[in-house]
Amino acid sequence: MNAAIVVFPGSNREQDARAALQQATGREPFMVWHRDTELPDVDLILIPGGFSYGDYLRCGAMAAHSPVMREVAERAKKGVAVLGVCNGFQILTEAGLLPGVLLRNASLKFVCHTVTLKVENSQTLFTSGYEKGQTLSVPVAHGDGNYFAEESTLDRLEERGQIAFRYVGGNPNGSARDIAGIFNETKNVLGMMPHPENAIDPLQGSTDGFPLFSGLVQALS
Repeated sequence: MNAAIVVFPGSNREQDARAALQQATGREPFMVWHRDTELPDVDLILIPGGFSYGDYLRCGAMAAHSPVMREVAERAKKGVAVLGVCNGFQILTEAGLLPGVLLRNASLKFVCHTVTLKVENSQTLFTSGYEKGQTLSVPVAHGDGNYFAEESTLDRLEERGQIAFRYVGGNPNGSARDIAGIFNETKNVLGMMPHPENAIDPLQGSTDGFPLFSGLVQALS
């Protein structure tokens, strides 16, 4: 499996994502600058966490209009897997690749701690390494992770199996229906606020994020 990581000014988890992909694939991912207009031939595009453009407008709003995002959208339409983590999730919603928006945390405070997630759909490229209903220990680090969408959109996400993960045992940001991650309709695009790339080694306190990456390798190789 070949992967590319898109880097924006203000990204700060690209090296964490790089380490996770190296460990899972045994290959060096391509690092793509946001002003590039082309992407290499890859099976997975990862948009990492951080504070693209300093979050000076809405989180991800400026990054969504970077030149490379046009190509990301085209690849997604063709079925290429796209994973957005934290700020990457925000960018995917702002770019229209996922429904809804990420608002300021209900507490109006930045949250940075480990949360418990429940796997809602294990029948996808991203979650085949898990069992439905399995609980995971994964860290979060964000100030704008409060997922919001209209009730009709939330109902549609539920009906079509587009909810990937839910917070259990405590919602860190006020996200609607405890949503921590969602898919697009064809389930080749996943956006999630928690950081699976920071749960791949026992030294990090959890390895529950690694099956996401190893499952992608099995599904896409």
